This record gives sequence, C-alpha cells and structure tokens, in this order.
Amino acid sequence: MRKLKKHLKQWALATEGWSLPQVRGAFDISQIAQSEEAKENYQNATFYKERWIKEDGLEQKLIVTFSFKYQNYQRCIRSRQIERACKLLESNPSSLKKHRQTDCKRFISRTNVTTEGEIAKNEFYTIDQEIIANEEAYDGFYAVCTNLEEDAPAITKINHKRWEIEECFRLLKSDFRARPVYLSRDDRIKAHFTTCFLALTIYRYLEKRVKENFTSTEIISQLRTMNFYCVPGEGYVPTYTRTDFTDALHETFGFRTDYEIVGTKQMKKILSLQKKQ
Repeated sequence: MRKLKKHLKQWALATEGWSLPQVRGAFDISQIAQSEEAKENYQNATFYKERWIKEDGLEQKLIVTFSFKYQNYQRCIRSRQIERACKLLESNPSSLKKHRQTDCKRFISRTNVTTEGEIAKNEFYTIDQEIIANEEAYDGFYAVCTNLEEDAPAITKINHKRWEIEECFRLLKSDFRARPVYLSRDDRIKAHFTTCFLALTIYRYLEKRVKENFTSTEIISQLRTMNFYCVPGEGYVPTYTRTDFTDALHETFGFRTDYEIVGTKQMKKILSLQKKQ
C-alpha cells in the first residue's frame, strides 16, 4: 500500500466504493466503523475494490482489501510494540540508535534540541505519535497486483488466508513460546513442536467457537488469568474478573464458573462435560 503512487493510494484508502463477494451494492467502511454493532456484523468480512492499472508498460489488476479483523490484528501487534518501546525509554535509551523497519524502536524519536530550538547537550527520546498515526492509516488494508484472470473475490479469499498464516507463526513464536528451542534430540524437538501445534489447533477451535469476536491476546491472556482458589470441603472460588470473553466462553460451552463458589461436584461435572465435546 505504501509503495503505491499517490493517486492510486488515494483511491485505495478512500472509504467508499467497497464490495463484498456475492453481495450487491457498494459499502462505505467509515459508516460501518461508526457503529460497534455494524463492525461486529462485518468482523469476519473482507471488503475489496479493484481496477486495472498500467505501470512501466505492464498492465495488471490492482486489488485492495480491507478487513476489520485484520485492522484489529495489526493494532494489537502495534500496541504491544509501543508498550515495549515505552519500557525501552525507561530502561535503556542508549540502545535505541539502531533499529529494523519492523522493530518497536521505530516509534521512538530522538532530538538534540530543546523546545526553544537550541542545541542540547543531551539527547531526548520520546514516543513519536506522528509515526503511529501514519501507520494506523493503513491498518486493515492490503493491496496486491496480479495478472491472474480469476475474479477479485477468489484472489481476495486466498490473500485473506495469508495474514492468518502469518498470525499462526507469530502465535507459535510468542504466545506459545515455540522458540527458542533448548533441545538437541530429534524426538524431543518433534515432541516440542507437536505440543505447540496441538495448542495452536485447540486455540483456533476455541476462536471459531466464540465466533472470532476476540483477539488472540484477549483469548490467551484471559484464559491464563481464569484461576480459582480451592476451599477444602466447599469447592472453588473464582479469582478472575468477569469479562465479555468469559461470558462468551460460558455461553458457548454450556457451563459457568463465575459464581461466588463452584462446588467440587459441579466442577467435576464441568470437566467431564468438556471432555465429551
């Protein structure tokens, strides 16, 4: 998207003129974004627009897609990176001089002048809100040029799976801690990645069951905090905070653990029920 020429970029980022596969009419994504209910209804939809372009003598079809789910995914990743950047500012500013294009350090700006414009002896580091705003403008969008004859919805469907695959690798490396691998024997390495893959499979199943209404960060972080305090002879007292995710989890799988206390027999019944699903 960022490499498109100015007139193409304006066309691609325009909020009107978007289509959905097998749906008549055009959509304005800015109007959908104004309503939380509408955004939820179109959470898993991939909007698209297309046009033919001729650049450097090569004629191609330019297809641009937009997804609210992809937008949330990108903003979730950026939020984590900004959080890491803030921690770097507090702990080790001297390590901020060099960074990669996708490094969290890109959000940190360095200046050698004071607010009055005078040259300062010390360097000042701050979070660059302009860089954040520039990146946010492209959230949810993706552009692809192709000379394939297939219609745009078919190409869009394939492209939609691309970032989901990327997310799988990111989940494995971060949340499921697949790397680094402190193993040397082949059987143990295979066992490690088999465990990670099974965890990813279970996560994807859970994500589908709660209708993909929550980000990976929300699901994993809240599952990790769903702890209980065992009261001998009484049962289990939930120590977690009730959220939209825990409500969706209970409603989907037909049990509740957010009562004041869950009896021992009831907890065994819940565990037995989930094994059968």
